[in-house]
Amino acid sequence: MTGDATAALVAAAAAVVRPRIVGGRVFGDVGCALRTDAGNPDQGVCIDTSSGTGFCAEHAAIAAMVTAGETRSEAIVAVWKDDDGAVVVLPPCGRCREFIRQIDGANIDAGVVPGSQQVVALRELLPYHDRPA
Repeated sequence: MTGDATAALVAAAAAVVRPRIVGGRVFGDVGCALRTDAGNPDQGVCIDTSSGTGFCAEHAAIAAMVTAGETRSEAIVAVWKDDDGAVVVLPPCGRCREFIRQIDGANIDAGVVPGSQQVVALRELLPYHDRPA
């Protein structure tokens, strides 16, 4: 993935970050953007709940992708904005890494942006992913 494509993906994720407080919890403070293997974009935001039933921004973006009829991600990134509005790239948590993999086995080769302009294959973040069929 080129630097321009990475920057565009980061910008798309940042565009959906609009934090708001609902019932004392913060919604939408992390945004995610992905590009499918067909080149289609999807985005999502996190929802934090007090009962632990919320979800990460990656889950929301992947749900949008699946809703649109696709399962393969070419690249994915999540971001947060600090108090000054600067965009901070966040690596996916372990739950998200496994979720991306389980949606489609080919996603093990999806590009993940774990920080700044760096892009790595999901397999590098989830090295012991093989399981018996």
